[in-house]
Amino acid sequence: MKRIFLPLCLVASVAFVQSCKMKNTTSAVKGDADSKVYVAPGKYDEYYNFVSGGFNGQVSVYGLPSGRLLKLIPVFAVFPENGYGYSEETKAMLNTTNGQIPWDDQHHLDLSQTNGEQDGRWLFANANNTPRIARIDLKTFKTVEILQIPNSAGNHSSPFITENTEYVVAGTRFSVPLGAEDVPISSFKQNFHSTASFISVDKNSGNMSIAFQIVLPGMNLDLSHGGKGPSHDWFFFSSYNTEQAYTLLEVNASQKDKDYIVAVNWKKAEEYAKAGKGKKVPADYAHNTYDEGKQTATSVIEHDVLLLDPKDCPDMIYMIPCPKSPHGCDIDPSGEYIVGSGKLAALIPVFSFSKIIKAIGSKQFEGDFQGIPIIKYEAALYGEVQKPGLGPLHTEFDDKGNAYTSMFLSSEVVKWSLKDLKVLDRAPTYYSVGHLMIPGGDTRKPSGKYLVAYNKITKDRFLPTGPELAQSAQLYDISGDKMQLLLDYPTIGEPHYAQACLASLIQDKQVKYYDINKNGNEFVTMGEKKANVVRKGNRVDVYMTAIRSHLVPDNIEGVFVGDDIYFHVTNLEQDWDIPHGFAIKNNPNAELLIMPGETVTLKFTPQKQGIYPFYCTDFCSALHQEMSGYLRVSPKGSNTPLKFGTGETADTSAQK
Repeated sequence: MKRIFLPLCLVASVAFVQSCKMKNTTSAVKGDADSKVYVAPGKYDEYYNFVSGGFNGQVSVYGLPSGRLLKLIPVFAVFPENGYGYSEETKAMLNTTNGQIPWDDQHHLDLSQTNGEQDGRWLFANANNTPRIARIDLKTFKTVEILQIPNSAGNHSSPFITENTEYVVAGTRFSVPLGAEDVPISSFKQNFHSTASFISVDKNSGNMSIAFQIVLPGMNLDLSHGGKGPSHDWFFFSSYNTEQAYTLLEVNASQKDKDYIVAVNWKKAEEYAKAGKGKKVPADYAHNTYDEGKQTATSVIEHDVLLLDPKDCPDMIYMIPCPKSPHGCDIDPSGEYIVGSGKLAALIPVFSFSKIIKAIGSKQFEGDFQGIPIIKYEAALYGEVQKPGLGPLHTEFDDKGNAYTSMFLSSEVVKWSLKDLKVLDRAPTYYSVGHLMIPGGDTRKPSGKYLVAYNKITKDRFLPTGPELAQSAQLYDISGDKMQLLLDYPTIGEPHYAQACLASLIQDKQVKYYDINKNGNEFVTMGEKKANVVRKGNRVDVYMTAIRSHLVPDNIEGVFVGDDIYFHVTNLEQDWDIPHGFAIKNNPNAELLIMPGETVTLKFTPQKQGIYPFYCTDFCSALHQEMSGYLRVSPKGSNTPLKFGTGETADTSAQK
């Protein structure tokens, strides 16, 4: 009964807190809030805010402080709006060793860094369900690389990076047997493992590759962060289920008072890998890249990875006790303090990196966890934030030496001082806040202006929309001593984590159009006179151009039921923000959205004879409606000749 009593008490307390707040939701906003978030027509927001899409698999982009939605970036899910995952050029992006996986659960994001500061080059995104890491190019806001992660299940603890983006790091949420072993679930302690994957990033191209994986005991790795400054060489993971339970985890994974923060010396791991201490093992996984020159994605299957075992690599990994079921593991801007957040704890422990190193040197250990030394709690501890709130989850930092922690159960953000660990302020959220975000809040140079809370529940904040309500974000001003709620705005999907950077960091680097003279797509049509239709067996290639306000060709005949028709559409425009769309009647997949100077291909296999209109789907000019054409599909085996054209009118006098 005692095991169940605590969770029930917490649920009751949060219900009480929320019911009180719901009666006073209007009192939290002061009169000057509107002026602080108003961005006048024609003016730009100060920040780009990149928000994870959760179960929709995409990344959404908002402006701050306005909260205006700017873009949805397709990453791990097909996207009918522009044909991502449907077009022949992008299908390979969603390839895995399990075939095409056209969705995922996208939880966390990280912006690339140089010297611990955001550099505006790339955004990394994780796929939780089918373990993958994506890289988004911030010049084009396109997904340009997706790397599948073997020996992993539940890629939740990712894609967190080291201080110079040397590595993107991914930890296993669900422990599983390595490879494809068929073992009883009850053999969890003997046969199940978690892994920490260190994925190297080329400093020029951004291309990713798995450098090595560290094999860990069976447990659940949760959020993680890389060190900074003095702790640069280290990476820290929170973990839970160190009980190694495999059923009813709600009870069985909460038996101990403490779980662990896993401290990994990645520099030492790197040295062990170079010294041949690792073991190459078979592991098939997909590596998908989009070539911006060829404007086409390719998928390559890799066949092995390098495993490092702590038993063979002493001084590489240590465990630090932390209140049970920790979620967050956050490093302050100086790199000295590591904040752990036990979801069921009534305090927040803050660990000192210098004390950790001292404890390792003097061997202040309290045993080991399956061979990994456990540092004594008091030896690593800087101090504890007492009574911060209920359900501490995630912490970010400002530029004044303060930390901000989300409290899931008591629905609030708590501000506290890193110097003396005293609570300075608390602000209510509406309701059940998960992650929070300060621009640069996980870097060496955080902002002290805004904080955004991402809430799991909205209740009475927006117009009701049936059984499921809108997801919620709330913007706070943190520039003063007291936090001030400025704005509510809905978000796409279920936001988990987010990153934001100054707009000035990337807005002037945006690609405005693709130079058509550099278009390396093998199906490009360089001008209307090059338009063509070619048959080879039952494959028909249509080399088509689009320009305001017509398609060439716009009449096509001699195509039969069952033919595979490939529309290769080249947008001839060389002007900013003049995309053209392409869709054809009854096509079962999607449309295309072709950027200026780009070539994109849509496959269509007609199942019935008839006349099929096709048209531009993106409003491009006053004569957009006229930008259309016809495909004639004849019965299979008929002798209708292949012909095509634009602007040619048949002589109909003999038909009168």
